[in-house]
Amino acid sequence: MGIVWLRILSVLFTALAMIFAGAHLLELPHKIGLSASDYLTVQQIYRGWEFAAIVVIGEVVSIAALAYAVRANRRVFVPTIIALLCVIGTQVLFWAFNFPANRATDNWATLPANWETLRARWEFAHAASALLNLAALIALLDALLGSASGALADFNSRGREPHRRLELQEVER
Repeated sequence: MGIVWLRILSVLFTALAMIFAGAHLLELPHKIGLSASDYLTVQQIYRGWEFAAIVVIGEVVSIAALAYAVRANRRVFVPTIIALLCVIGTQVLFWAFNFPANRATDNWATLPANWETLRARWEFAHAASALLNLAALIALLDALLGSASGALADFNSRGREPHRRLELQEVER
């Protein structure tokens, strides 16, 4: 697969992951103070979200493949690795905080005695993941568009091609 397609897939999967992550981030202020019964009701909107794993797998694989493909180009490689580390960070948060809370609550079908602690961990881990996904998207865009900035910098402020230096060459007579 070519680098262009890896770039497209990396940005696409990361943008799709932002949909899920952004939803969690934006709903946080409205859900964090809900009563137990209201919280259980609202949590049911996430039924079927396990299919988001397909997006996450695509995101990790495409960014890792892109990092490998551009490893010789430091300008593109560094932000791509930053994006990969951010996405791996989202997985660390999920498996350390979200997954255990999902298991302890039977995917938010029941509430144990420490449910408020679990809720805080679950909500804030998802919020942190959203910020990491945003950072990954920004890093990928920097890798994608930043490599073009060198070419763009060659144009002057009026959008014309840059002045080229004329070189004198000696001619044999």
